[in-house]
Amino acid sequence: MEKMKHLQDNGLFDAQVPRYTSYPPANHFQVDVGRKNQARWLAAVPANSSISLYIHIPFCKRLCWFCACRTQGTKTLRPVDAYVEYLKQELTKVRTALPDLIKISRLHLGGGTPTILSPETMKSLLTSVFDRFDVEKEFEFSVEIDPTEASDALLQVLVGFGMNRASIGVQDFSEKTQQAIGRLQSVEQTKNVVSFLRNRGVQSLNMDLLYGLPHQTSETFRKTLEEVAKMMPDRLAIYGYAHVPWMSKRQVMIKQEHLPDNIQRYELSEIARKAFVAKGYVPIGIDHFALPEDGLSIANNSNQIRRNFQGYTDDNATTLIGVGASAISHFPQGYVQNAPATSAYQDRISHEGLAGHKGYLMSDRDHLIAKMVEGLMCNFKLDSADLLGEFPNEESFVTQTVLHLKSKFPDSFSISKNALTLRHHAKPLVRIVAKEIDDFACEATAHSSAI
Repeated sequence: MEKMKHLQDNGLFDAQVPRYTSYPPANHFQVDVGRKNQARWLAAVPANSSISLYIHIPFCKRLCWFCACRTQGTKTLRPVDAYVEYLKQELTKVRTALPDLIKISRLHLGGGTPTILSPETMKSLLTSVFDRFDVEKEFEFSVEIDPTEASDALLQVLVGFGMNRASIGVQDFSEKTQQAIGRLQSVEQTKNVVSFLRNRGVQSLNMDLLYGLPHQTSETFRKTLEEVAKMMPDRLAIYGYAHVPWMSKRQVMIKQEHLPDNIQRYELSEIARKAFVAKGYVPIGIDHFALPEDGLSIANNSNQIRRNFQGYTDDNATTLIGVGASAISHFPQGYVQNAPATSAYQDRISHEGLAGHKGYLMSDRDHLIAKMVEGLMCNFKLDSADLLGEFPNEESFVTQTVLHLKSKFPDSFSISKNALTLRHHAKPLVRIVAKEIDDFACEATAHSSAI
């Protein structure tokens, strides 16, 4: 009860705050900054270095009502095949703009539904990638997989091109909840995909779940967690559903009165955390779990976890290049987001070769705050000595920030000579704490629940 009162007193059940998969959050990107800087930032990537590559496939045969991603429905594969041709053009232009001897350490296909592609189209796309880029020795190739849209032939193509990590969407196995979010997916369909991939040597499987969905109860969610645990994923991402119908119009199909309230959301998140910790999984940040031998757990143990648009990662590349409509690139200098609408993206590729539109140019202060936010989100810690080692001229700002957080959250931190660390009972407040050092004001309705 004391923990709940502490969380309530600090606004957990009322606040709407960014998820902080980037700093600044993407809704603060500025028009044409990406367009003006993209080519120059690509050229500035150090020669003979490694990058991460993300490819966005925005198409789905069904539009799940819970999803707030930039996606579009299609009944045929014609627009998908046409879109892939533009992706191949963009890949060529990006590779030309980069210096020599660039390798990719990570390749991730997301969406949308990457597995909507036909085997032939997927083969063409991946051939284009690997014709243009060499890969690092410890290369990781991951794909988001919808078990209801993943033929054996398509999965075999992915395996054949070296996919060694798959991220399988589950959300929830309760049929009532599935009906309410417009996504029907059986346990059997999911098990079949898991078996197919395991039998062909895919060593790492991630599963994505959501809490806070319509009609979700502690009983139904526990049943979903039990089914997932039987499949023994190596990693789990268990996110809170973001109900933002003013931003994602399809969410109007989900009735507010069918959703758990914020206290119930918190209880569902705790059920998931306790269930998987009891099964030996290591909690990572606010919403990820991994087996102890998984690379994510190993990186977490050595404080090497990072946070990006795909969530928590052990990827240490300093440059992430996003390809496709709305895809976001992260450079040391800042962010570039491609034109979001598919038509605008294709027009930009046709006329300019690159598709950068919005973006953000990072100042030294932005870099400092970004490091603070990432330290909190990944390790629940703000380390003054570490910060001043990288930003020696910012002692006054760091000191003021530490004093402010200690004053604002007096019972939330363990305090040492050089660091503030959120106590276990206060970890759910981390996004609220991060918001306190965020320089960007924004209407609360631009974000989702803090739980």
